[in-house]
Amino acid sequence: MWIRFDGFQEQGDSMRRQKRDKADRAFSQGYQIGIQRKSKDLCPYHTEDSRSAWLSGWRSGREDRWDGFLGTAGVSKIQMT
Repeated sequence: MWIRFDGFQEQGDSMRRQKRDKADRAFSQGYQIGIQRKSKDLCPYHTEDSRSAWLSGWRSGREDRWDGFLGTAGVSKIQMT
């Protein structure tokens, strides 16, 4: 275990970042499927955390499609995810 000068554990920080990156990636993939009106049954994840993030993205994508965030109107919305 490494301790940085500011008191944070460097190994622990990198583990949290890796988990967040996986969740962000799963959310983004789910969002893309949702915006394309595809089924949530296409979720490729089996672990609870990744599946939950993917489904959240899928729901957000579906909601954005219903709200009309398509084409150029959805470009800024997609970049935020």
